[in-house]
Amino acid sequence: MAETRYTKDHEYIRVEGDTGTVGISDFAQGQLGDVVFVELPAIGKTLAKGAEAAVVESVKAASEVYAPVSGEIVAVNSELEAAPGTVNEDPAGKGWFVKIKLKDPAELAGLLSEAEYQDYVKTL
Repeated sequence: MAETRYTKDHEYIRVEGDTGTVGISDFAQGQLGDVVFVELPAIGKTLAKGAEAAVVESVKAASEVYAPVSGEIVAVNSELEAAPGTVNEDPAGKGWFVKIKLKDPAELAGLLSEAEYQDYVKTL
């Protein structure tokens, strides 16, 4: 079963084996408003934890999506280029941005669990 962890910047990573699928939470897409453009990195790019993994532009603002963990980009959701609104419609499903092969799975321990994240957004 996949484990989902969250950052306080509202990225999620759903980990299966040594690969994590990265996207933004439903809370984050709601704050952004209608997403109109997504810029994705190249497959093979190596990211440090906290580095920019993608850029999302909405009717309200442009925002970076940061890598919740270090690793190598092994897949990008190229469908978002033609249909960026998928981020709003299904952020936890078809609206993912990248898949990262984890460099150090221990980095996941510093992220929030589902319950911790839900408690965190209640404070915002």
